[in-house]
Amino acid sequence: MTYADVIAPVRPELAPDNEAAAARELAALSDVDACPEATSAQSNSRSRNEMKIKQEAEERHVLTVMVDNEAGILAKIAGLFTARGYNIDSLTVADITENNAVSRITIVTHGPPAQIDQIHAQLERLVPVHKVVDLTEVGPFVQRELALIKVAGTGEKRVEMLRIADVFRAKVVDTTTSSFIFELTGAPDKIDTFVGLMRELGLVEVGRTGVVGMIRGAEEA
Repeated sequence: MTYADVIAPVRPELAPDNEAAAARELAALSDVDACPEATSAQSNSRSRNEMKIKQEAEERHVLTVMVDNEAGILAKIAGLFTARGYNIDSLTVADITENNAVSRITIVTHGPPAQIDQIHAQLERLVPVHKVVDLTEVGPFVQRELALIKVAGTGEKRVEMLRIADVFRAKVVDTTTSSFIFELTGAPDKIDTFVGLMRELGLVEVGRTGVVGMIRGAEEA
């Protein structure tokens, strides 16, 4: 069967003395049939690539927010994150002045750079926010978190718990014949590692304060 035999019933003007034209017509028809699938495949591939880029672009940031110490400010900040779908990994707040006028809020969040910029801008627009500082962008900074970790075990497990606690400089703040409560201060990664090791030995529960941070050096952030 030739190209002309296929095209002739549909396009008589192309058969059979113009077989070359018929071949071109059949090729065009084939391209049209294949096009939707090719377009769909390209679209799916592009979407996967965009999603991968978005996931890879996420960054962890530590923000400090100076606010007037008044009722409702914490709810405003939490509401801002909730309404816009921003992530809060941890949040701490405490009064930092003698007259109880100003509080310092430390927020750990993560997301693409553009989203972090949006969070910074939205926080600065809130009243009564005085200042927002992204410690991750400003420069080297210290971050610490306190955790209480309760574990239960006897015999060799109990000995191993104490050995690991000594390596991590965790303090025993409560003990019974079958349990310990350790107090551990350090960077979040250190606490995560310690908790992971205790999970294998008999972890019962964990309480964490959330991160507080401060820029290194003599300058105020």
